Amino acid sequence: MVEDTSGRLMIFRVLFFVIISAYIVRLFSMQILSGDVYLSRAHDISRRTYILPTQRGEIYDRNVTRPFVINRDAFAVTITPAEVPRGSMDNVIESVSQILGISQDDIRARLPNQYLQLYQPVEIASNLSFTSIASLAERKNNLPGIAWHIKPIRNYVNVGSLSHILGYVGDITRDELTTLYNLGYQQGDVIGKSGIERQYDSLLRGKQGWETRTVDSRGRRISSGRENVTRMLPEMGKNLVLTIDADLQLLVEKALGPQIGAAVVMRPTTGEILAMVSYPWYDPNIFTDGNIANFRVLAEDPSKPFLNRTIQSSYPPASTFKIIMTTGILAENAFSPEQTIVCNGVIRYGNRDWHCHYRPGHGRLNLIAALGQSCNIYYMTVGRDHLGTERIVSYARSYGYGEITGIDLPGEISGFIPTPQWKERRFHERWVLGDTMNMSIGQGYSLVTPLQMSNMVSMVVNNGKIYQPHVLKEVRDPETNVIESVTQHKVIHQSDLSPSIFESVRQDMRYVVSQGTAQYPLNIRTVQIAGKSGTAEIGLADRWHSWFTAYAPYDSTNPDDKIVVTVIIEASDFQVWRASASTAIIFQGYFAKQNYETAIRVLGFQAFAQE
Repeated sequence: MVEDTSGRLMIFRVLFFVIISAYIVRLFSMQILSGDVYLSRAHDISRRTYILPTQRGEIYDRNVTRPFVINRDAFAVTITPAEVPRGSMDNVIESVSQILGISQDDIRARLPNQYLQLYQPVEIASNLSFTSIASLAERKNNLPGIAWHIKPIRNYVNVGSLSHILGYVGDITRDELTTLYNLGYQQGDVIGKSGIERQYDSLLRGKQGWETRTVDSRGRRISSGRENVTRMLPEMGKNLVLTIDADLQLLVEKALGPQIGAAVVMRPTTGEILAMVSYPWYDPNIFTDGNIANFRVLAEDPSKPFLNRTIQSSYPPASTFKIIMTTGILAENAFSPEQTIVCNGVIRYGNRDWHCHYRPGHGRLNLIAALGQSCNIYYMTVGRDHLGTERIVSYARSYGYGEITGIDLPGEISGFIPTPQWKERRFHERWVLGDTMNMSIGQGYSLVTPLQMSNMVSMVVNNGKIYQPHVLKEVRDPETNVIESVTQHKVIHQSDLSPSIFESVRQDMRYVVSQGTAQYPLNIRTVQIAGKSGTAEIGLADRWHSWFTAYAPYDSTNPDDKIVVTVIIEASDFQVWRASASTAIIFQGYFAKQNYETAIRVLGFQAFAQE
């Protein structure tokens, strides 16, 4: 028995010696042989990476003299959820809410359940003042996980009616992140939500930098020594130069006035948008603090200030459609332009009376007089009996109606041009000649956007050619201001009609202003204008949509001198010439190089400004 016990004890001693020896060898290996490796790992474990936010590119007017969008520095507050002790999150949120004066619900909305175990900082407030941060710093020891940093904030300068062009930015949402993650977007990124900010976000956003620091267990920097900091500096986004003329934009904004509607000024030979106004507009600066309530107020406004009516609203073209009808009549030789039709103010068809806008009747008119006086009877008769539905539809589509223009702004709609086949599918009814009569005068089912109408006039000016509208002129390096790219002009429609047909249409459009319905107020001394008015019925006895679309100078031989102006005012309850008057002010101000106040004084429109 004694020998057995001694043997077991010997085995135990040997085993103990082997284990101790193994530990000694392992410790020697870790501390001496591999000490540098584990020291590096220890540093990695105690190092924390911070995002260095980049600045978005700035946006300028066409002359690069007026900044539309720049950046300014503000404070942002973040929370690292995993650093908040269990059960303390509600208390931290409540305290931060009280100190910063923001809603607890807004903070919680940025901290979904799947974020609560993250060691990554999540931004919960931005655009904060130094005073707010100072108040937060006083209670920092009671706010685990809370930190702050300087963050560049978008500053929209004297934005006014530019809001629909520029758009605004906001924090990336979970849905957006799901779609854009593979493009390098991350949680906490700021992203363009509308307008140019959204369309060219990839150019504007730049590239975030990062900094890795050595910290202790409480997240404090161990040393400020260079060896403890690794840094990659951010790259600023590209600067964008728009086609917008800042002075002209302000002129158009004032000419349209506080009337729900839209106005577009474009250069027909390039497609450049010189001014684009949609009323009402909004101030994108109110979104810089991430306050959801501001968005809700605007979203629920019945006047729809978020809506860019130049490209996102469509209306019956009314009598402006007679420009297309005139083109078809001339091109098809369906009815001689010298042949006349008698307008007695009304015709009987299909057991109903069809009225002209001038109830006493215009008498006998040929084509140029019919356009000049905007005679419904003439165009309804020729459309029904000579031109026909299919050809009317064909010419409308050749002018780009019924499809988007492809402008470099998000959200454009296509408008609509009906066909007999569409009506049968939609309403299970046959197309009748009464539909053709309605279509011939721009009523019925046809819908166009103000930008599409500007393209229509551009086609007349360019002898059958339409350039794609665009608002981006150049992309520039933010540091050197060197031009990196220029938007190329692109033809999107090319008619095979003879230039002589468009010359005749231009002459007829000039007749409208010189001797027709638009003599007042468009026949001004400063410049010769050619255009067409339109009054669209909306089903109310005392309200109409008021259109005017035109170009000038009519008599210039240089195509690059010309501009196209289109104005629409929705559901006017005043004189239907308001759109015409707004157009006259725009032409007067642009060609005489006058501001709004001078232009209305020269035109004698002082009473107009007081309405």
